[in-house]
Amino acid sequence: MGSGNKIVLGLPKGSLQDSTFAMMKKAGFTISAGSRSYMPSVDDPEIEARLIRAQEISRYVEQGVLDAGLTGYDWITENKSDVHEVANLVYAKQGLRPVRWVLAVPNNSPIQSVKDLQGKRIATEAVGLTRQYLERNNVKAEVEFSWGATEVKAPELVDAIVEITETGSSLRANNLRIVETILESTTRFIANKTAWQNDWKRQKIENIAMLLKGALAAETKVLLKLNVEQANLEAVTKLLPALHAPSVTNLSGSGWYAVESVVDEPVVRRLIPSLKAAGAEGIIELSLNKVVP
Repeated sequence: MGSGNKIVLGLPKGSLQDSTFAMMKKAGFTISAGSRSYMPSVDDPEIEARLIRAQEISRYVEQGVLDAGLTGYDWITENKSDVHEVANLVYAKQGLRPVRWVLAVPNNSPIQSVKDLQGKRIATEAVGLTRQYLERNNVKAEVEFSWGATEVKAPELVDAIVEITETGSSLRANNLRIVETILESTTRFIANKTAWQNDWKRQKIENIAMLLKGALAAETKVLLKLNVEQANLEAVTKLLPALHAPSVTNLSGSGWYAVESVVDEPVVRRLIPSLKAAGAEGIIELSLNKVVP
């Protein structure tokens, strides 16, 4: 475990790696890793990073090999890891949404629900999750570990698969249909329970969590700045859905005001024409790195 003024942080190698590095960068931490590097460098002397498969991070955090780490809720559940959850961060390989572990079967399979799995054979990378799911439903079935390319195993080798999906497109491409969602998973920032009791480490971990949450909140928001004449000020500010009320500054003695507001990016394309029509001028849209409430 890291010494007093350092934390050892586990980052997920593989599919989540690029989106994690990008999010850490927005949070203010630049991480660089060579193609084979297990110890990427971080431009913060108080953080030692380790690049480890997401499947294993929660185990190492529980054991204290890592002080903290970023991994999926699915792998924490799979490993039944006893760790402290610091933050729930909704981001994934392909965007800001949870991933789902689903039970899938060939399109023409008679299986319609978990109950139809009695005595059947299931392939999955998440053996623990699948067994816990069968147990909850009082179904006895054979679960085998799959070393990848799980989609191609049904119907020839197995009756059903349990697989992770963000969009379902890969399943559809393999002529599989989703029967049920077993678990929805988001990325969690977790800490070792002993490290969490250490004041310095806890403070450091909490600060990283705050910056990560700020970076994520900024992903879907932009800053709008505009100028408006006093006669149109009320009409323009009414249109702005701000985190808090928009900031309005009097441009001294000119009868004009400068207005700033943080808004959700998806509404901007609708909002700008309305603002312009209401009398706003000099509208500028800026992207944000962090929004910390």
